[in-house]
Amino acid sequence: MIGYQAQVIPAILAGFVLVYLERFWRKHSPEAISMIIVPFLSLVPAVIIAHTVVGPIGWKIGAFISAVVYGGLTSSFGWLFATVFGFLYAPLVITGLHHMTNAIDLQLISDFSGTILWPMIALSNIAQGSAVLAMVFLQKNNEKAKQVSIPSMISAYLGVTEPAMFGVNIKYGFPFFVGMVGSACAATFSVGSGVMANSIGVGGLPGILSINTRYMLSFAVAMLIAIVVPFVITTIVGKKKLSYADIHGKEANRKESLDETAAEGFVSSMTGKIISIEDVPDKVFASKAMGDGFAVELTGKTVISPVSGEVMMAYPTKHAFGIRTHDNKEILLHIGMDTVELGGKGFESTLRAGDMITQGDPIVEVDLEYVKSQGKSLISPVILTSGDKVKLLKVNQDVKIGEKDIIEFE
Repeated sequence: MIGYQAQVIPAILAGFVLVYLERFWRKHSPEAISMIIVPFLSLVPAVIIAHTVVGPIGWKIGAFISAVVYGGLTSSFGWLFATVFGFLYAPLVITGLHHMTNAIDLQLISDFSGTILWPMIALSNIAQGSAVLAMVFLQKNNEKAKQVSIPSMISAYLGVTEPAMFGVNIKYGFPFFVGMVGSACAATFSVGSGVMANSIGVGGLPGILSINTRYMLSFAVAMLIAIVVPFVITTIVGKKKLSYADIHGKEANRKESLDETAAEGFVSSMTGKIISIEDVPDKVFASKAMGDGFAVELTGKTVISPVSGEVMMAYPTKHAFGIRTHDNKEILLHIGMDTVELGGKGFESTLRAGDMITQGDPIVEVDLEYVKSQGKSLISPVILTSGDKVKLLKVNQDVKIGEKDIIEFE
């Protein structure tokens, strides 16, 4: 009754056979006639082998997988199996193996006059769409990202998740995983509530039309879970994971962000004692070989951006950062002396090259005690690597983070 409908594995195995036959004949055929004999000697045997050998083998494998899923869903541990299936369905879509679920649905409908599997598939669509919805919310100022995410979200809510997964969720990573978690939660509730579909059909939000009327309310609650859980978790994680450029759009917001710098001036990026660049215990900095500037003997753990601009450089060791302002002033913040030798230990930062940053945004958190315990100085140069000259308005004085009027450009 089913045959090869909804079977993916036989086609995969047949494809492998064709590949190896094609490689073999291409390697052993004269180049002058390879265009004629290679396709013929590859395709014809592949079709025969597919029908007689690998097709039946693949069908058996698919039938075994179907039997496992069917047995799991109809067992006393169906709710647990539902959790696993709901979590793993989205990765199955990536491989194409999700098409085999149609055969399982047909078997369930035949045996029970309905299927508990199809509702979970619709819920997985909704969960992935809801993760994209959260990305739309997070990237509401990123016009370029919205051109992809909004149509992808609509598509997922209507049952086609590939644009959402490949265009948005897998690209950023965490929305895809969060969508899997939301799908698992909704699937557990759905199976636990006995939700059953009369038939298979469209997925996503319209999937409720295929649900048996007595289970529609329960399925609506499951849909709500599939919407709320991915949206909330993706929003929370996204605020920590996404860079400024991811959220606002690097090109679209570059001018707005950098133009603000003209009026905002320059603020102290650190709390500590300000000293002249000539007094820095490092010849490269003290000689102004890298540019004019000053230094702060750091006493506060937080370092902020003294200007608005673009992060041009962020060392993997998180001890040095380069920022370029609207008028192409380039500023290097170097935290401590010889701190590159710490290999990043004692420093916490999520900044990456290409991020847009606003004056006052945190750049790095420094574990002062650890740095000092490693025998490293906390004198931190702030250098104008673009060649600009500065005049210190405060020398050998304590300054606070965010304090203005500490330098002026000459």
